[in-house]
Amino acid sequence: MKKLFAVLGDPIEHSMSPIMHNDLFSFYQIDAHYLPFRVKGENLHDAVKGLKAIGAAGFNVTVPHKSKIIPLLDEVDELAASIGAVNTVVNEGGKLIGYNTDGPGFLKGLHAHVPSAVGQKILVIGAGGAARAIYFTLARENPQAIDIANRTLETALKLIEDCPYTNISRALSLAEANQKLAEYNLIIQTTTIGMSPKIAEQPLDLGNLSHKSMVCDIIYNPLETQFLREASIKGAKIQNGIDMFVYQGALAFEKWTGIFPDVERMRENVLQQLGGKTC
Repeated sequence: MKKLFAVLGDPIEHSMSPIMHNDLFSFYQIDAHYLPFRVKGENLHDAVKGLKAIGAAGFNVTVPHKSKIIPLLDEVDELAASIGAVNTVVNEGGKLIGYNTDGPGFLKGLHAHVPSAVGQKILVIGAGGAARAIYFTLARENPQAIDIANRTLETALKLIEDCPYTNISRALSLAEANQKLAEYNLIIQTTTIGMSPKIAEQPLDLGNLSHKSMVCDIIYNPLETQFLREASIKGAKIQNGIDMFVYQGALAFEKWTGIFPDVERMRENVLQQLGGKTC
């Protein structure tokens, strides 16, 4: 019988996950289908109960449900529990187990450019859900330090305090981060600033950026934000959000099927879907 997989979110129309995963099921000759479901917050409990009742093999969770779904699951992975967010659920014999592949997906995508986070001095810009997943994941990799720059210092401090993994971190204002920018080997932009349609905006001035730095922006629409464009002009290596999106999807696919998929195929599929919508 054909296995059912899904993604739950609100809104959900923009999701590229169904095309990406259905292509993989076809490519690996797996009798399965992946469907998007728009689920409002008040209906999340019923949606999860329904998917479990019909034996759905697994599903993804996107905004705004990544935290709210945790009490509805039977078990949650250690990293996902510490982050406080789940984006991937596996049905193991009727037991729903939650994982977070966002942070590990970012790390896997980063490895092509930065083979190891060990000893790196890292700046994370933003303190929202994506920053939390990336920060907690990197904190386990023994970096030299991970600082958080955010418009609201209290939010950055709370993120640092919540992390269960030993690390050296400072909460910085955006002005302080601007001044200290040359100190960092790796700079990760996790906010929505610069996303289409407001493509002229950027979170920091890059006047003090070192040409030896690696600069990442988890946005992929546009494929090159103003932030990345300026970093490239300064001579820094850059990476957009495509790799994080592809690898988080690849890790979810692996948890569902036991197969780590062809990420280049996934990347080309995503780029083809973006088409003319990248600016």
